[in-house]
This record gives sequence, C-alpha cells and structure tokens, in this order.
Amino acid sequence: MVEETKKKVAPAKKSATSKTKKPIVKTVKKSAPKADTLAVIETGGKQYLVRPGEKIRIEKIEKPAKGTTITFDQILLVAKGDDVKIGTPYVSAAKIKAEWVAEKRAKKVITVKYKSKTRQSTKKGHRQIYTEVIISDF
Repeated sequence: MVEETKKKVAPAKKSATSKTKKPIVKTVKKSAPKADTLAVIETGGKQYLVRPGEKIRIEKIEKPAKGTTITFDQILLVAKGDDVKIGTPYVSAAKIKAEWVAEKRAKKVITVKYKSKTRQSTKKGHRQIYTEVIISDF
C-alpha cells in the first residue's frame, strides 16, 4: 500500500515591500453654488470667463490710484440666469467693475537653445508680470 504524505504548506509570508494598498478616498469640499451670472471679458489680448466675487489673473495693467475701481468695457458675453447677451463683437452699454488687488510675477519659465555641431547652448529665464483683480459686480 502506498502512503500518501501530505505536506503542510505554510501560508505565504508578506514581505515588507508588498503592503496592502488602501483605496484612495478624496474628499471634496462642497462650496456654495455658483451664481448663474457670468461674463466673458477681453483684456490684454486674452479672453477671460468671470463671475462676481472671483479673483482672476490678467495681463499687467496700469496700477490705478488708491480707492478707484477698474472698469472693463470690452465684454463679449453677459449671462444673468436665462438672459444671455452676445456681443457683435462687444455687448453695448455693458461694463464690469473690478478691484485691483496686487501686481505679481509668475513662476520662472526657462528656455534653452542648443546647437549640436558647435556644442553651443544658451539659457534664458523669464518671469511674466500679471495683475490680480477681484470682479465686484456687473
């Protein structure tokens, strides 16, 4: 008679490097619902989608005197709830007021040029100046 021997197999050991992965749970902070009021303005050759109370970064503009507000008059679109006005090219008699907050510099952008045969390289850095404004009302 042939005897079968059963080998006891030890459970696999977990190594220090293979830890069980826990699922990543991201919590999202719920903010107040955004107002239905929005507009598209043009300044500095760029277009910005703005809402009241929003802080935006625009191209550098001249610093206004203390206590004055900035008025944007190149408005491409104004939407207040279901009332939408689209300009051709600008909405007539529409103005958006904003408060000047600060004038800052963006992160440095580095450019490198390299010429392969002569092993010549040039490295340049640039920090763009921008203006922060808070949109106050339409």
